[in-house]
Amino acid sequence: MDISLKPHRMLFLSTMAFTVCFAAWMVNGVLVTFLVENNLFTWNAVQIGFLLGVPVLVGSVMRLPIGILTDKLGGRWVMTAILLFCAVPMFFLSQANSYTSFLLLSFGFGISGSAFAAGVAYTAVWYPKEKQGTALGIFGVGNMGAAFTTLFAPSILNSLTKQGANLEAWRTLPKLYAALLVVFAIIFLLGTENKKPGEGKTMAQRLLPLKEFRVWRFGLYYFFVFGGFVALAQWLIPYYVNVYSMTIVTAGFMATAFSLPSSVIRSVGGWLSDKAGARIVLLWVFGICLICLAFLFIPRMEIKAPGQGIMANQQGTVTEVSSSEIKINDDKYMLQNAIDAEEEVTFYFGIDHADEGFLFLPTTTFNQEPLVKKGDVVSKGQLIARGVTHIYFQANKWIFSGLIFIVGIMMGIGSAAVYKHVSDYYPNDIGTVGGIVGVLGGLGGFFNPIIFGYFLKVTGVWTTCWMFLAFVAIVCIVLQRAATKK
Repeated sequence: MDISLKPHRMLFLSTMAFTVCFAAWMVNGVLVTFLVENNLFTWNAVQIGFLLGVPVLVGSVMRLPIGILTDKLGGRWVMTAILLFCAVPMFFLSQANSYTSFLLLSFGFGISGSAFAAGVAYTAVWYPKEKQGTALGIFGVGNMGAAFTTLFAPSILNSLTKQGANLEAWRTLPKLYAALLVVFAIIFLLGTENKKPGEGKTMAQRLLPLKEFRVWRFGLYYFFVFGGFVALAQWLIPYYVNVYSMTIVTAGFMATAFSLPSSVIRSVGGWLSDKAGARIVLLWVFGICLICLAFLFIPRMEIKAPGQGIMANQQGTVTEVSSSEIKINDDKYMLQNAIDAEEEVTFYFGIDHADEGFLFLPTTTFNQEPLVKKGDVVSKGQLIARGVTHIYFQANKWIFSGLIFIVGIMMGIGSAAVYKHVSDYYPNDIGTVGGIVGVLGGLGGFFNPIIFGYFLKVTGVWTTCWMFLAFVAIVCIVLQRAATKK
């Protein structure tokens, strides 16, 4: 093969290996949900949360040591070792019969998430500085492994279990993932050559960049763009179910529609960073995300508020009360926008809004309700009918999904731009610096859903997650603007 094609071959194999690792990293999201829904295991919400979060946490924390090892040993050996090592606990997951065994094995295959740090360091050394952004962006497309799992794993489980007739056949799924890891380990080992990005350095020298604030600033950026992406890929499913009353299947499809384009677009983010510079790209990413998130602040809501009422012009006795008027002596008081009270409550405060159509702006209606009955004696200035204003904001699901789609695209572009920053400033320490940046980004994927859940519990408002992400985006903009230009 022409030596000029060698870097592209390394990039292709690294991307494929990372895709498989990322698919394995996210398998618990589908598998645990299947097992609990079919009553094969009776795990509570806390236990489920740990089973979903532990692989993300382990894969994130291990990115720093994996990055350092890649700098020292080379990506060929480290990536192959990750694939083979994770295949073992993944295979034995098929034999798990308790929560403890499931949790421990999840710790094991969670290391697959650290393959990103190995792949970034390995890919970067094959390309010159001016092309590293594009190369790393293409490598980052491997994030689509998560979308492949959410798309195909449920169907594979249904096929294996014969639509639930043989539920114990779920145990074949981890074996298939383990086999896939082993096959790609062999392909990667045979198809790649080793190359070390940072030879001859001591451990102290390798860790020296971590003293710089810039590294942690890059980590915060990645906390937002990548951590936010991973968190929303999971959080959007309960969001759609609870806010828009979608089925879990439909919500899963909508979440995949968010995550898949975000993964694919990373290659564009790398190319843009090479052409315009990572600094400018990130400022645009944070700015566009902030605008979209601000539009998501207002929750889907139904409010009944006091409106303008009617007061008696003079003292008298109520002689007639109806849904349209109140008569006191010879004076008539017409009620505005009077409609059937039960119909009003059902329309505005019922659960089903399926027939409401497309409402872009908040909808407001007003009516007046009698406070007196026939025979009552009222004084001048007494309130005889109260005004009621009904405000309904649909937060249309298609507008919501469109804004989320834009946020996902921006996060994909931003993820590539962050690592272009890393390769610009630390060309000889990409494994170490990229490792810590990857750790912080992965921790965002672990902690963001916890933070979202906390705000939801405290306020009862689902849109607080967008407020938190907007706050992080503002901090990122301030830090990026204040940083020395390069």
